[in-house]
Amino acid sequence: MQSLHVNGYDMPYLDVGEDSGRPPLVCVHGSLNDFRVWGCVLGPLSQRHRMIVPSLRHFFPAQWDGMGDTYSIAQHVSDVIAFIEKLDLGPVDLMGHSRGGHICFRVAQQRPDLLRRLILAEPGGELDASLDPDYAGGPSPLLARFTASAEKIAAGDVDGGLAVFVDTLEGAGTWPRLPALVKQNLRDNAYTLIGQVRDNRPPFSKADAEAIRMPTLFILGARTKGLLPKVLHALAAHVPYSKTATIPNATHPMFEQAPQKYSEVVLDFLAS
Repeated sequence: MQSLHVNGYDMPYLDVGEDSGRPPLVCVHGSLNDFRVWGCVLGPLSQRHRMIVPSLRHFFPAQWDGMGDTYSIAQHVSDVIAFIEKLDLGPVDLMGHSRGGHICFRVAQQRPDLLRRLILAEPGGELDASLDPDYAGGPSPLLARFTASAEKIAAGDVDGGLAVFVDTLEGAGTWPRLPALVKQNLRDNAYTLIGQVRDNRPPFSKADAEAIRMPTLFILGARTKGLLPKVLHALAAHVPYSKTATIPNATHPMFEQAPQKYSEVVLDFLAS
């Protein structure tokens, strides 16, 4: 593990794989995760690409209590931009999953000069009226569920809060079936959810999508349900140079469930 001091914070990261002359692949994790979540695909992807995999501010190995105002989408976007600048390796390929996909989308929107290609695996967020004819404004039912999860965690019921979060995304009864290692990684980052429900992340708009000008790959789990596929398809329809790939028999944690297929899709896109 290495670290770079960006925006007053020591951002830890893994640097894996040989420098093959291609741009490095920077990977941004999602909610309640950290750089360890990419472990299943580090092997196949690092055979052909140098992979630089940071943990965002307040995530493991940091231990955060959920207090203060330094956790937000805007802060993490600023941190990723500063991180790529400080790497000083030229334009990079950038990949993000879930909330990390939202962050990568905003990095591409604000600083396209830093990127060569963009990969968004079920980016998290919501749609505004320009992308969703059913948009009604106000907080979403998903945010209400995540807030209930964060309240349990803040009260000390970490596993109870995480069960609400996981079951919201993957279906009732998922939490007890998770492997012990996955559960522990979620516990290590549980208090970041307290910050996340205060994110006030802006919804995606049609103009936002049309502003993404680099080649972009959207990756979808074939069995993912709910808001995530709706967001992905709406964005993919309006990002000019985009393509969509589907991972069969997978849900939101697609690269953990089907690492070989996921890696093949990513490698094909980066080589094309």
